[in-house]
Amino acid sequence: MKKQAILLVGATSSVARALAVLLAQQGARLHLVGRDMDEVERIARDLQVRYHASVSGDCFEAEDYATHAEVLRKAQVSMGRLDGVIVAIGFLGDQEHAQRDGEQVQRIIQANYMGAVSILTYAANHLEAQRSGFIVGISSVAGDRGRQSNYVYGSAKGAFSLFLQGLRNRLSKAGVHVMTVKPGFLDTKMTFGQSGLFLVASPEKVARAILRALHKRKNTLYTPWFWRGVMLIIRAIPEQLFRRMSL
Repeated sequence: MKKQAILLVGATSSVARALAVLLAQQGARLHLVGRDMDEVERIARDLQVRYHASVSGDCFEAEDYATHAEVLRKAQVSMGRLDGVIVAIGFLGDQEHAQRDGEQVQRIIQANYMGAVSILTYAANHLEAQRSGFIVGISSVAGDRGRQSNYVYGSAKGAFSLFLQGLRNRLSKAGVHVMTVKPGFLDTKMTFGQSGLFLVASPEKVARAILRALHKRKNTLYTPWFWRGVMLIIRAIPEQLFRRMSL
């Protein structure tokens, strides 16, 4: 990743922070964007001081689609070029609240799907034109099968995974690599205090796995690795039995 110019969208998320540290250590040039500009700037300054990294930052609102083309343009200007884009935005929301409130549904879908798709549409066109680069989209194992406990969030992540799959097919002809990341339960602010979590992984472990998989040009990464098997079993459960389960 040395001297690679990388746009990190959703830079204040736990996984994005861990990725930023690893990328800075490897000598990448970073442009961090996120909703909380004060926090983006704090992260950028920390990376500059600790690793003497080339880091810039900007504000990004996932639901403000009209600004996304400009966000991408500023990233290119700041770094001089664009070699890769990592999208790590997400909003878990509250399933019970969403079942009663259409606005909560819209927020979950916009944050997890529409915002990510919007910024990646502009990024894909740029990388396709230059015929090089990579895209990493962080989705979730929740998108592999609809479960009563989080089907609104899961449906948005499932749609995002499908979008990335189609984008991978399209951009492969231009030499642009697209990788879908499907983490399991992560130890983050978004999941803190939630019941029923198991096999919880740290953001740092997930970040290391993402960069290893990107180096190997993998198409899809389940992380930690055992989630591929877990989701294979869950997808194989017959619907008649699955709907009786409290998942």
